[in-house]
Amino acid sequence: MSLQTASPDLLPLPAAQVQPSTGPKRIGLIAGWGDFPLLLAERLNELGYEIYCVGVAGHYNPEIEQYCKVLKSFGLGRMGAQVRFLRRHGVQSAAMAGKIFKTLLFKRWALLRHRPDWLTMRHFFHHFVSGRKNRNDDSLLLAVTGLFRQHGITMLPATTLAPELLVRDGLLTSRPITPHQWRDIAFGWHLAKEMGRLDIGQSVAVKGRAVLAVEAIEGTDECIRRAGQLCPAGGFTVVKVAKPSQDMRFDVPTVGLGTIQTMRAVGARVLAIESEKTIILNPDEMLALASSAGISVIAVNQDSLQRQAFAA
Repeated sequence: MSLQTASPDLLPLPAAQVQPSTGPKRIGLIAGWGDFPLLLAERLNELGYEIYCVGVAGHYNPEIEQYCKVLKSFGLGRMGAQVRFLRRHGVQSAAMAGKIFKTLLFKRWALLRHRPDWLTMRHFFHHFVSGRKNRNDDSLLLAVTGLFRQHGITMLPATTLAPELLVRDGLLTSRPITPHQWRDIAFGWHLAKEMGRLDIGQSVAVKGRAVLAVEAIEGTDECIRRAGQLCPAGGFTVVKVAKPSQDMRFDVPTVGLGTIQTMRAVGARVLAIESEKTIILNPDEMLALASSAGISVIAVNQDSLQRQAFAA
């Protein structure tokens, strides 16, 4: 789907910070797993950018090459080589998009498996060797952006480049939310926000205001599957939010077809996401699948939750 034909239920933010240029402008793209890097590359290409893409090996979709001036694949531990690649092509700004499977960092002999170069070893020594710094998401991602910044490359929020991917407030499917589902959404919202504040995860599955599963390193889909195992009757609600202090340069909540397919497989009935802070991929296909599966999808924020509580 072209980003220019996004669903009308997506939020068009005010005047994009990035405008089409009279001549090609250079931008770097660190591409991980999923559809988001592909859609972002398409949008940047439409805006007249020359894209110099770092494809994270084992993660990125090779189809992204059609939108790139130059694409090169790099291992997860080769950040020194990634920096040199971008600097060699005169790139001063870049964006990160797509998921990195953090579980790879905890496999046996992970440090050796990823063959980190000298710059990566030096920069992440206290995270992975001395243990003086932790390895939660924010800590690692801030370290990544800091490494690139030290070498003259500024990381931009991808959502400033493709703001139409951010979902706006409201019910996105036709199936209404019942009163008890609203109570579960409000219950799950506060739990998920607290989890985000602690940098644990961003998703929670609840039913009858009881917690079925919370997301940690395994990701949202595995959290949903675990909830389905623990609640074989289905009918539960999944709530996914941004962290209270969300850095929009990375780890922005994202949902797509895969989320709905997983929910359908385990009988989940409601997906509540945070409006204006969540990226929705392939919205037309995703919402059509949700509707056919009897799944309600709704985007909410603190204000809309309060209005609903007052109305109830």
